[in-house]
Amino acid sequence: MNDSTTTTSTATTSAAIQCAPVQSWSDRRAFLKLERELYKGDPNWVTPLWSERKQLCGFGSHPFYNDADSRAFLARKNGRVVGRVVAIVNHAHNRHHNEQRGFFGFFECIDDADVSRGLFDAAADWLREQGMTDVRGPVNPSLNYEVGLLVDGFDTPPTFLIPYNHAYYGDLIEACGFEKCQDVFCYDATIDQLATVDPKLKFVIEESTRRFKVTCRPIDRSRFDEDVQAFLRIYNESLQRTWGYVPMSHEELVHQSKQLKLLIVPELTSIAEIDGEPVGAGFGLLDFNQLLIKMNGHLLPFGWLKLWLGKRKIDRLRLVSTNVLPKYQSWGLGLVTLARILPDAIEFGIRTGEFSWVLESNRLSRGTIERGGAKKMKTQRIYDRKL
Repeated sequence: MNDSTTTTSTATTSAAIQCAPVQSWSDRRAFLKLERELYKGDPNWVTPLWSERKQLCGFGSHPFYNDADSRAFLARKNGRVVGRVVAIVNHAHNRHHNEQRGFFGFFECIDDADVSRGLFDAAADWLREQGMTDVRGPVNPSLNYEVGLLVDGFDTPPTFLIPYNHAYYGDLIEACGFEKCQDVFCYDATIDQLATVDPKLKFVIEESTRRFKVTCRPIDRSRFDEDVQAFLRIYNESLQRTWGYVPMSHEELVHQSKQLKLLIVPELTSIAEIDGEPVGAGFGLLDFNQLLIKMNGHLLPFGWLKLWLGKRKIDRLRLVSTNVLPKYQSWGLGLVTLARILPDAIEFGIRTGEFSWVLESNRLSRGTIERGGAKKMKTQRIYDRKL
């Protein structure tokens, strides 16, 4: 649950700077408003979906917080809001990894080291009170959602659900004692590149299909809920040994499936089956940021209609994940699953595909993507710090 009862102490770094917990409705409004103010005039910033942002920050009902606590902080300098951060205790993570690790997310700040230091000191104090010994971030609010700080690739807007931030944030975070833990990459490939795949990869696709008698199909509109649940189940099981991963709860899976139902284009998905059983799933998500950048972050009253009617104008696809059940992961079924999407993506009008996020430590995926001709375009960094 979202913690609203623990300490309300204020961390003060100077007479002019105060960092205090978010408590009131006006505090929450200021917390969200700061993001808009800091990126005013930045052509590469895309307004978030404010309704979803409120939930993920812990200001509304979200199933992630059924098994997590959080405390949001605001920094004020001479009475003006100039920074924010959320400290998070993800109990599911700590049980799964046998750790006492806290997290931080939703960090925004003016270019002032005293302000950022005050924010992270306040967050660290609260996390220590919860028994945490380390802190990792940024995650918004976990690795299953938005993750990492942009440290390379500031010249273009992010794709849908990829974080964006000012270039100076890395210096502020590192000045507070954080060190790089892991990078995650975004790769770009044109459809023309994907259509002329390396012959070795083509052989893997053909051989894997033959060996396992794999059939691939898009998500079926007539059993949409069932197929989305199958995709999310495969997603959970396939990532069990991935760095930092924590399975989504059943409530999170249900919530995500409802969200995805509004956004998924079935032709840009793929479910791989062996003897009728789903064993792999590929998920391409349209870059709705191409539309959202003009919508100011509000889906009501006509936002959803604009997304729905405008989706055919989108020419960029984010390949969010290609997941295969563990016992099939060394046999190229991920490539088989992905190959099914390609002709439909071309017909839809997609010109560019982005593979994201790809963990720095996932050498197999990185090698396959790079062999296919994709280029690394953006780097998001995850930091660690001892408390």
